Amino acid sequence: MLKASLTYDSGTILIRGLAHVPFATLDPRTNVLRAPALNYPDILRYVQQSGIEYDDRVMDTIPSPFIELDPGVSLRDYQQKALDNWDKAGKRGCVVLPTGSGKTLIGVSAIAKVNSSALIMVPTLDLMDQWTTVLSRYFPSIKIGNIGGGIDDIQPITVSTYDSAYIRASSIGNKFSLLVFDEVHHLAAPGYRSIAEQMASPYRLGLTATIEREDNLHKDFPRLVGGIVFQSYPEDLAKRKHLAPYEIERRRVDMLPDEVDQYKGNFARYQLCLKKLGFNMNYPGSFQKLVMASARSKLAREALLARNKALDIALNSRAKVDELQEILAENRGTKTIIFTQHNGLVYAISDRFFIPFITHRTGREERQDVLKGFREGRYSAIVTSKVLDEGVDVPDAELGIIVSGTGSAREFIQRLGRLLRPKPVEGKKAKLIEIVSAETRETGTSAKRRKALRQSEGEGESRDGDEYKATGTSTGTDIDTDDTSPADPIDSLEEGGSKN
Repeated sequence: MLKASLTYDSGTILIRGLAHVPFATLDPRTNVLRAPALNYPDILRYVQQSGIEYDDRVMDTIPSPFIELDPGVSLRDYQQKALDNWDKAGKRGCVVLPTGSGKTLIGVSAIAKVNSSALIMVPTLDLMDQWTTVLSRYFPSIKIGNIGGGIDDIQPITVSTYDSAYIRASSIGNKFSLLVFDEVHHLAAPGYRSIAEQMASPYRLGLTATIEREDNLHKDFPRLVGGIVFQSYPEDLAKRKHLAPYEIERRRVDMLPDEVDQYKGNFARYQLCLKKLGFNMNYPGSFQKLVMASARSKLAREALLARNKALDIALNSRAKVDELQEILAENRGTKTIIFTQHNGLVYAISDRFFIPFITHRTGREERQDVLKGFREGRYSAIVTSKVLDEGVDVPDAELGIIVSGTGSAREFIQRLGRLLRPKPVEGKKAKLIEIVSAETRETGTSAKRRKALRQSEGEGESRDGDEYKATGTSTGTDIDTDDTSPADPIDSLEEGGSKN
């Protein structure tokens, strides 16, 4: 009878003693079969089903103490269902739930269920700190390790940034039984996906509020992590009072006369350049082609600059700031987060209204102080760009104001999610207000992202493993919905795919 040996080697599985194994190819340097570590469970299943005698030395997991949750910890019904579905799927798969619905607790419960070494990966140092704090609270007798931010401390339960995991994947790829990918949509990026490919860990859990990516790379998650085992939407959980009900309002503003002239001039120049170039921007990938062409074509570069200038004028109109002043006066004392696309507008709003700001340049201590002040009521409003879209534990807010943004459904859902934690007053609604420059392609941007939100909610569909069920009428109110505005590449900064 054939006897095979399986060993781990720098992000791959070496198979000796066999001439053929699915997923493996012959390494001419060693004349040994080699496969990505990702395929370890598949290779193991193949040799077992083939009746091949084998010696498995792939996993060398970090010894861990008995990991269990306090019996007093209980999951909500949908959290328990998500965990059960993941367990039934072989402890592999993705859970998609809105911000504020308790995805972290599902991850904590998965760690206890596996009861072995676990590596949790997150996109930011803030999230690394937050996960470390949560894990220390639920597993007080276990030291939680960190990889990232200058720390390299590997423990049975370790939290790492994606960047650090990317660097270390080939050396620690057989040390953890369970991988938890928080904000899993980042994992599909061309660099980060190698983390999943170089790790042999048989158990994998992805957590996110928005799994779809503009570049469609989310279609690779069944291979990298596992398919969607549970999915629910804000309206589902709001109906059951797990999240706050919400409404979305659009406010159109007329740009100032000089802004209108500049916008129209730049947009006309953009269209003229496209016409001369023979570019049709209605096809997927057309914007990437324009960007690539701008490196060698003066006309393409002129088109791109005109497009960006027109977009900048529409997104940062001074009339929007005047409208913002009215909204703040109408909602005086309401806990409010103001979102913008560019940092320049963040600083302008902060200076005009004496509102503390958070951008990527804000230091960690200052950021924590601002968020603490917002939580405690010292500040009733904060203004930010993209920093608070994900990866930061934002205190409860009742009102969100989008002064400018992209057409990305993910960005929109993340911003809405910042408002959805249940309110102290029964039935009190969260509110998200968009300020849109009228008669510009920004109206198409607004329509695009809200249409994507409704489509992501399946017009009332919730996914429970392979089971689908209707959820009925939306809890949210969509005021002044105009989805007839045609989308155009000028309305979207993220054309061509996610930048994660």
